[in-house]
Amino acid sequence: MEMRAVYAECLAAMMKQDKHVVLLDADLGKASGTLGLRKDFPDQIFDCGVAEQDMASIAAGLSSYGFKPWIESFTPFATRRICDQVAISISYAKRNVKIVGTDPGIAAELNGGTHMSMEDIGVMRSIPGVVIFEPVDAVQLRAAMPVLNAYEGPVYVRLFRKELPDVFTEGYKFDLFKADTLKEGKDLTIFVSGFLTRDVLTAAGQLAAEGIDAEVINIHTIKPIDREAVIASARKTGAVLTVENHNVIGGLQSAVLEALAAEKVPVCAVGVEDRFGEVGKLPYLREAMGLTVENIVAHARKAVSLK
Repeated sequence: MEMRAVYAECLAAMMKQDKHVVLLDADLGKASGTLGLRKDFPDQIFDCGVAEQDMASIAAGLSSYGFKPWIESFTPFATRRICDQVAISISYAKRNVKIVGTDPGIAAELNGGTHMSMEDIGVMRSIPGVVIFEPVDAVQLRAAMPVLNAYEGPVYVRLFRKELPDVFTEGYKFDLFKADTLKEGKDLTIFVSGFLTRDVLTAAGQLAAEGIDAEVINIHTIKPIDREAVIASARKTGAVLTVENHNVIGGLQSAVLEALAAEKVPVCAVGVEDRFGEVGKLPYLREAMGLTVENIVAHARKAVSLK
């Protein structure tokens, strides 16, 4: 299933169970996969039009009256555009609002640079009290949705809209604040978030053929990061590589470096090198931004060489 279909399915289940769960969108119900919910939940869904700042403020107000609002838009408009509303109306006011940004980073593809947010994690990480979550597949998203809904406070969800290959299997136990070790290793730790997780596992297989035993850890919650897991694995392997569909400034690499500030461990990074996006399909954008398996392998070798 497409990630947005799983998201909508989980929302429907939560809205059916609890009339206080409401959804607000910025005239993007079709793009977000939630348009079909309007028929079944006409009193729980609000189209705010192309007015994300109003949408965020309305959600904060609804939260004040005991509702559990979810708001959704394309990633740059769910972060950059509503930064002040998130900071003051939602987080400062301690409102219980879930913010979903769709098609993060290069996933925006043909919508191009204006819709290709490479800095959304950095924006949201700087706002006190905001939890940041990025699912890697449908299994993890389905397990996470009720946990996110039950969490009291603002959460930013970085949602890839289309279908992704499964990383996890049914029966996966989700913990919002604990990272998932996908592969044990002794020579290098690769911390990865989002849809590049499958690519990192592929890269780890290639590295194994070269005699490099990589540990792979999925950081699904970037804030607050699982510092214990990050530090323990870095001490174990002695070298670190971060991989993310985001600017190397302000995102996963920054969070990992902050956790490892007191550790003497080399850290390399694969991510967007402080630039804006452009129009293109995913294969082209992977090459243009260096988000390829080959680049992951090359940077992993470099990290090990720095030990």
